[in-house]
Amino acid sequence: GSLASVQWKLLNHRHNCEMAKEFNPDLAGHDGASRVKLHFRALEKDGEVSAEKIVTVPSGVSAFDAASWNGIAIDSTCGGYGTCKKCKIQITDGSVEPSKLDFRAFTQDEIASGWRLACMVRTTQDISIDVPPLTTRPKAATVGVGRQIILRPGIQKRYVELTEPSLSDQRTDIVRLLEAIDDIEPTYSLDILRELPTVLRKSHFKVTAVFADQELIAIEAGDTSEIRYGIAFDLGTTTVVATLIDLNNGAPAAVKSMLNKQQPFGADVITRISATMMDPEGLTKLRALAQDTLAQLTREVCEEANVDPTHVYEVAMAGNATMTQLILGIDPEPLGVAPFIMATADYEPVDATELGLAIHPRAKAIIMPSLGAYVGGDIVAGALASGMDRDKRLRLFIDVGTNCEIILGNGEKILATAAPAGPAFEAASIKCGVRAAAGAIETVKVVDGKLEIGTIDGAPAIGICGSGLVDAVACLVQLGILDASGKFNEVDDPNLVERDGEKIYMLTEDVFLSQRDVRELQFAKAAIATGWALLAEEFGIQDSEIQQVLLAGSFGSYLSPASAVKIGLVPKISVLRIVSAGNVAGEGAKMALLSTQERHGAATLLDEIKYVELSDRADFNDKFVERLAFPV
Repeated sequence: GSLASVQWKLLNHRHNCEMAKEFNPDLAGHDGASRVKLHFRALEKDGEVSAEKIVTVPSGVSAFDAASWNGIAIDSTCGGYGTCKKCKIQITDGSVEPSKLDFRAFTQDEIASGWRLACMVRTTQDISIDVPPLTTRPKAATVGVGRQIILRPGIQKRYVELTEPSLSDQRTDIVRLLEAIDDIEPTYSLDILRELPTVLRKSHFKVTAVFADQELIAIEAGDTSEIRYGIAFDLGTTTVVATLIDLNNGAPAAVKSMLNKQQPFGADVITRISATMMDPEGLTKLRALAQDTLAQLTREVCEEANVDPTHVYEVAMAGNATMTQLILGIDPEPLGVAPFIMATADYEPVDATELGLAIHPRAKAIIMPSLGAYVGGDIVAGALASGMDRDKRLRLFIDVGTNCEIILGNGEKILATAAPAGPAFEAASIKCGVRAAAGAIETVKVVDGKLEIGTIDGAPAIGICGSGLVDAVACLVQLGILDASGKFNEVDDPNLVERDGEKIYMLTEDVFLSQRDVRELQFAKAAIATGWALLAEEFGIQDSEIQQVLLAGSFGSYLSPASAVKIGLVPKISVLRIVSAGNVAGEGAKMALLSTQERHGAATLLDEIKYVELSDRADFNDKFVERLAFPV
């Protein structure tokens, strides 16, 4: 549960990859290997073919890797290591012997129909493969709580009507322009000087100067002072959100979200760090996928708002330290091994082209600063948006995810830590777990002594997502079907059955909760609860003194406060004091776009927040064991 386990997990992935070289020529090198043809068909939900591709790869390569190399997305949360059992494909032509893992993932009828795990399929012959649809638009929080701020963006425009040159007025073009603007003393590049003479004369010396802070970045013909946009990105490990902002009034013009295209390389930052270590081209691949994700979202928000991308002059990005270093092409390996060191905590503005964005050619990207390797820019942005340094109430901020970040503060004293919760809350390690998309069970309630489930969009249940998992366990504890230790009780309930030597609880005819699923949730919630409990101890307060709990991120937005209290995920306080904060990382990025003062405020948080390293605590393991039980 401690951050020391992060290093262990990374080394374990490295061990698995080394072992896999015997079977994966893509990892070991494939000089002289024979080649095979694979015919991939990517399917839509209605069974229609959305994409079709025939590829040639070295014999022995896994179907998962072959697909990844050729831009065919196959669902996976472990990155192809055979642990998540999500990379399901159907062999429609050709014969592939099932592996031991296939027998655990599929029924006999499914195996007979050609269903296999893509990471276990060794391509030794020509085969045809159907790839089930991948959820690329999971349900996600796109807005969150935020403070009112004074609108003072870094992008400024000045419209001027200049007197034309004459023999008696031979000032240079740049001097003529800058002398007409007396409130800014800008710098400018050679590119500006190349454009300036032509633009001035074509527009009859009526132009708009565009400034990014003190830098002159554009000269536009005519009066364009009412047209200026920026984009705020929340670059999440799972979901990425883009918000197009009108910098004149601070209003959002369009919002879009999608699954991070790096997802096939693993559900968490450790598997992605591992991917860069095991493949010399891993960093390049992951960077390109992150850039593609931001580029696609940029096109979509601009199209929706009918905005010319060249009128986007600045972007702000909030992401954890690993996501940030990956998209900037910085080796993330030091983040994954002790002592967990970042390349830098605070970035200078970079060219937006470094993020793969086709917007204004001289647009800059503001990167939110990071407190540490596992309390990154997304959390600093969240702390900024929620006013953790301003509100005098004692508040607990929890961003629930694969890596859970926790902040406890009262405006004067602020502590932060990180707890590796694992992928349970994103349902990645859950047998019937699915992403938050149509058909995912997202709510479970006890009604007249029985469970009542609710799915996203009211669609037929296809699996259970994180919020539904927490609800289901809380309800089973409430009904006495699970005891405080998380073990299924011996009760007379037709839905409690045994399969393959393990007790499972049937939520629907096809979706169930296993004993192992309950254990996964216990480990995750115990890591988080231990984190905030140790912060409270360090702060010198009791749980009951906490006046407000903020549940941040997409998962926190849909998590039931009552269920969170029931399983011990958050302190036992009134549910009225537990607030879904939403996408506060995105809100913090917006604030950085809309106010240079808030941008500087984010940087000062690095000095105001004290980071507490859990792996340094000798009592962590004892506290963790104490928090495994469910409150009764």
